[in-house]
Amino acid sequence: MADIMTPAPIVAEVPGSRNSAINLMVRNGLTGLPVVRSQDGNLVGIVSRKDIFRNFEEDQLSLIMRKKIITISSDKTVEDAADIFYKQRIHRLPVVEGSRLVGIVTPTDLLRVMKDTVTNLKAEDVIRSVCVTAYEDEPLSYTVAAMRISDVSAVPVLDARGRLVGILTDRDLFSDQMKDPETLKSLGIDIGDYAGYRNVLPLFYSVSEDYFDDRKVSEFMIRNPTTVFKKTNVAEVARIMLSRDFGQIPVRGTKDELIGMVYDVDVLCAIGNSNE
Repeated sequence: MADIMTPAPIVAEVPGSRNSAINLMVRNGLTGLPVVRSQDGNLVGIVSRKDIFRNFEEDQLSLIMRKKIITISSDKTVEDAADIFYKQRIHRLPVVEGSRLVGIVTPTDLLRVMKDTVTNLKAEDVIRSVCVTAYEDEPLSYTVAAMRISDVSAVPVLDARGRLVGILTDRDLFSDQMKDPETLKSLGIDIGDYAGYRNVLPLFYSVSEDYFDDRKVSEFMIRNPTTVFKKTNVAEVARIMLSRDFGQIPVRGTKDELIGMVYDVDVLCAIGNSNE
């Protein structure tokens, strides 16, 4: 783990507040943080942007964070970490020695290993999730609700003929709201910290229902998205994800039809013991 983990990661502390965690994420361009106890530094939880906005009425970090956390010890292998990401579908894996946090590993760290892996696996082999789609002319309020219920951070967007015309991610949802400093101030955020906004706050839309009035998916989606062919080797998929900073990519078939979505944690099976 020592070779790939980020040592001494940035952490939030309890006791602490929702806004203190948000500001830490914004200042450091992160989407989630380990949470430690202030008096002894022991790891007690994980908090992500999704956790914050699922519990937006709560201000105390201890009531927002996830206390049931999956960890890995520093003597485990890259293959062990890959298995955990693949099977548990998490995006932060704290590295611990006893109760002490010594580092953190993310799927991106393993994608750097994955891109040089020799494997026979293709994109179609590692699709694991039911693909939730959106229609380009449907109300954004409907799509965001579907994303939230389905617990997905991105949806391929289809036209009336079922052709893939775009992709909508939770990052895209925030891009417009960055123009509203008063909204950011209401969250206790220093409006000078623009760099990290798109990573932290997109799901604020899910608690801002009035913002969706008369808005359609087509206004926010990215048109002509990057895709991979179903026979693309997963090592190449990993390289594309790394170079484009993608967490997911639509997969197309022989007639350019959408056949599913592949996520960063899916391709990691190629370097773990889950490779079948």
